[in-house]
Amino acid sequence: MLPAQRRQKILHAVRSGTAHVSDLAESFGVSEMTVRRDLRALERDGKLERVHGGAINATDERPFEEIAVERFTGKDRIGAAAAALVEDGQTIMIDIGTTTLQLARHLHGRRLTVVTTSLAVYEELVPDDDIQLVLPGGLVRRNYRSMVGVIAEDSLRQLKADVAFLGTSGVDADMGVWDTTMVEVPIKRAMIAAANSVVLLADAEKFAMGAVVRVCGPAEIDHIVTDAPVPTAHAASITEAGIEVTVA
Repeated sequence: MLPAQRRQKILHAVRSGTAHVSDLAESFGVSEMTVRRDLRALERDGKLERVHGGAINATDERPFEEIAVERFTGKDRIGAAAAALVEDGQTIMIDIGTTTLQLARHLHGRRLTVVTTSLAVYEELVPDDDIQLVLPGGLVRRNYRSMVGVIAEDSLRQLKADVAFLGTSGVDADMGVWDTTMVEVPIKRAMIAAANSVVLLADAEKFAMGAVVRVCGPAEIDHIVTDAPVPTAHAASITEAGIEVTVA
């Protein structure tokens, strides 16, 4: 079987669910090293995401541009309110996401250092000479225009910031912050560890959405910026954790 044929069959297996290296090697009669090479090649093409011991499907993720226009007005208000929290001269970290991109759009003309793993944020701010941009290296996730992997994580661990602005896929009633994409979680955690304070940007729908991987708990969040009053179910956890809330 040619490598291209085998990779197509691997993709078919992954699309049926998470596929493990050992199972794939046995199915195709090749070594685990060969399977790992195939997975690396497919990941470079943005067709899957490698996780420990195997891979998960990446092609079902909706394009960034499609998500960016949803609930745009609320995201824009959140971005403007978050930008008002930033002081000139600060070093801030901006997570990936369509809401955090709106924050970047409200930062033009400010004198800042911005660290980001979002190529969309980088593209937004790179024409602005007053903003010093720090772009960690890493593996590029083309569909979501972000950088992930150990190089990005290690780069973030070498940095410090005044504030980290995080995006999220969902927030549970205990104020746990969740994400749908496993490979983004270590990046978010590295930003949290690097920052003096953490601001979560979450539109109202995120408080009703579930996700796959827990990023952090309420103790790591200092401030939430949202576009509607937080649900009653979340209020007790927010109060207990002493999290400040801004409704844009």
